[in-house]
Amino acid sequence: MRPFDYVRADDPAGAVAAMAERPDAAYLAGGTNLVDHLKLGISAPDLLVDLGRLDLADIEELPDGGLRVGAMVRNSDLAADPRVRRDHPMLSRALLSGASGQLRNAATTGGNLLQRTRCVYFQDPTTPCNKRAPGSGCSALGGYTRYHAILGASDACIATHPSDMAVALAALDATVVVLGDDGEKRLPLTALHRLPGDEPERDTVLEHGDLITAVELPPPDGAARTRSTYRKIRDRASYAFALVSVAAVLELDPDAARPTILSARIALGGVAHAPWRARRAEQLLAGAPATRESFRRAAAAELERARPVAGNEFKVTMAQGAMVSVLAELAGLGEENEDSPDE
Repeated sequence: MRPFDYVRADDPAGAVAAMAERPDAAYLAGGTNLVDHLKLGISAPDLLVDLGRLDLADIEELPDGGLRVGAMVRNSDLAADPRVRRDHPMLSRALLSGASGQLRNAATTGGNLLQRTRCVYFQDPTTPCNKRAPGSGCSALGGYTRYHAILGASDACIATHPSDMAVALAALDATVVVLGDDGEKRLPLTALHRLPGDEPERDTVLEHGDLITAVELPPPDGAARTRSTYRKIRDRASYAFALVSVAAVLELDPDAARPTILSARIALGGVAHAPWRARRAEQLLAGAPATRESFRRAAAAELERARPVAGNEFKVTMAQGAMVSVLAELAGLGEENEDSPDE
């Protein structure tokens, strides 16, 4: 590990100022991702700005009924918060499906969002990786690809974003609050992360020194027929990244003679360099009957853009099946008669 300087920030503005003075500085929050990369020699900042003293560890109710989650709120605390469990159970399920209990006790909300999009080759400094060394090549192309992207990838990188929490927040239409040297700004969670393009080393749209201070959750959907859930498909029951995950919110029209979809919000994990909002599927589902055939058409349309590589072709079928299964569950479809809600 290369030697580095260390400073503890007393307030968010001080943290941003400390970063601005050092172009190779990095923020340290829970450290569950960064410390590993320091040990492996993947990251080598010349200064660590410790955020542990910042007063950003509260979950507060907003005037409109939403929640403001401080960036230093631990993943385990966010998952266990009664308001999150009641109003946003999808988020709680996503958090509890990530990492291990010990890591969730240390990992923070802001740090979770900013963990590196990565694969096994990124973690191995002996292999070429455009994310670590731009222009060196992508070892995953032609290599081990089981966990790699099928949507939005490029010839420069096919890694997938590892966060479960971010997928749920994408489906919730959450907002990220960011403090930079030019003041505070807000951006949709879905605009935070980047697809790789020809700059795979850039995981997000944030500039050096930008500090996530909070994530704001919208008020809970008040409709009686609005349901949400999160499902993760993985190789083992814990401590594994998603092969495919689905976060979905489905609102049904309670007054329609036949169950009809008013709106759907769907995000996929394990399939792209960023949480993948399934906009095409959402558009097709609005106003459609709540049947498995509708869900199949929407899932197939969303995955038309999939470009798997040798070794992960199965993800296309897996993602389609997961979307249909999750949406059917939210619509209350029974097993015997797939086009009738289970009364």
